[in-house]
Amino acid sequence: MGSTAGRTCPGLPLRYRLEYALFVILGAIVRALPLEIASGWMGAAWRFFAPYSKRHKRALAHIRHAYPASTEDERRKIALEMWDTMGRIFAESFRLSEIAASGRIVFDNPARAQAVLKNADGLVLCAAHQGNWEIAAAVLPKLGFNTAGIYQRLKNPYVDAVLRRLREPLYPGGLYPKGDRTARAAMRHVKAGGVICIMADLRDNRGVRVPFFGHDAPSTPFPAMLAVVLEKKLVLGEVIREPGVRFRVRVEEVEVARTGDRDADIIATTANLQRLIEDHVRARPGQWMWGHRRWT
Repeated sequence: MGSTAGRTCPGLPLRYRLEYALFVILGAIVRALPLEIASGWMGAAWRFFAPYSKRHKRALAHIRHAYPASTEDERRKIALEMWDTMGRIFAESFRLSEIAASGRIVFDNPARAQAVLKNADGLVLCAAHQGNWEIAAAVLPKLGFNTAGIYQRLKNPYVDAVLRRLREPLYPGGLYPKGDRTARAAMRHVKAGGVICIMADLRDNRGVRVPFFGHDAPSTPFPAMLAVVLEKKLVLGEVIREPGVRFRVRVEEVEVARTGDRDADIIATTANLQRLIEDHVRARPGQWMWGHRRWT
C-alpha cells in the first residue's frame, strides 16, 4: 500500500503533521504496554479530556435528542462511558491483528451465527460504531469468507494511511475508500461470493430518511441496495465489549423487502436495518459513538 505517512507535503496544513506526530507517539506507547493496560489507560485519558471538546457537547445533545426524558446526570453518564469506549478503541486500533489472533473474540450464540451465515454465497455485513466495530470483520476470514471493507477516509492523510495499514489484514478481499468506483467494486465482490463490510450508522446527506430514535435520520441506502439488487443476505453484526479487552459478536439477519418495487424495497430495508441498530444502541448506549452527527 502506498503511504503518505512520514512524507512532507507542503500543500497540507501543519496541524496534520502535528496530529500525525502525536498519533505516532501514542501508538508507540500503547504498543509497548500490555494490551489490557493500554486499553484501560487510553479509555481513562479520553474519559478525562474528551468532555472539554466540542464533540462532547454534540454527544450530549444527541443523547438528549434520543432520550428526551433523560436527566442531565443520565446523559453525562452515557457520554463518559462512550468516551471511555472510544479511548479503548483508539488503543486497540494499533493491536487489531493481535486481538483477532488471540481468542479474545467469540460469537455470542455460535449456533445462531452459523444459521445466519450458512450458505452465504455473497453477503452484505453491516455494523455500527459500537463496542469496537473493526472486530466484527475479524472473525469472518477464519470462517472461510473473503471479506472486503469500505471505509471513510480521514481528513488527515498521514493518520489515514497508518490506520488503513492497521486495518488491512482484517480484510483479505481489500479495503476500499468510499466512492463511486468502490460501489462498483463492492457489487462485483458480493456477486463473486464475497462479504462486503459497511458501517451503516452514520449520517448520509444523500441517503434516505428513515426513523432512528423516533426522528428521521438521513441513512445510507447502499447496504439495502446491494441486498435487494443482488438478492443477497443482509446481516447486522453487533460487537459487545466485555471486561479485559474481550468481545462478543452477535450477528442478526436483517429482513430484506422483496415486493418487486426496487426503490420502495430499498427504503423499507434501510428502515429495518436502522431499527435493529437502534435496538443495539438502546441495549448498550455507552458503547455507541454519540459524538458523530446523526440527525440534521
